[in-house]
Amino acid sequence: MQKMKTSQEGKALIKKFEGCELKAYLCPAQVWTIGYGHTAGVSEGDVCTQEDADRMLAEDLEEFEGYVREAVDVPLEQNEFDALVAWTYNLGPGNLRSSTMLKKLNDSKFEEVPSEIRRWNKSGGEVLDGLVRRREAEALLFKGEEWGDV
Repeated sequence: MQKMKTSQEGKALIKKFEGCELKAYLCPAQVWTIGYGHTAGVSEGDVCTQEDADRMLAEDLEEFEGYVREAVDVPLEQNEFDALVAWTYNLGPGNLRSSTMLKKLNDSKFEEVPSEIRRWNKSGGEVLDGLVRRREAEALLFKGEEWGDV
């Protein structure tokens, strides 16, 4: 797969749904998180600056773009890549690799991908409104449609 990078629109989706917290907090999955959803090496009591948060996001995006590039065997449009990076950023590369969504995508069943994206709306077995909205935005972005009002 070509070496795509997340566009400004993809970054905007991630920033909207992750939010930016400059003090470490426990996310719904009970993982210490800071900045725009950064989790690596985060402990209770950690703080960061806005510049730190922006840097961590840029570094994390490089990592998650790599996961998507490694897993996807078919050519993608920019909006499709952005949606998959946002999804993987939230759910992790293990879920990407094992997902029916990826299998359908790599079988070139692009029309089935948005409904597969939307299925991942639970944390701890419970449907969360924020995840329902995020998955809808990612599904719309994948299709190249406007997601900003979700």
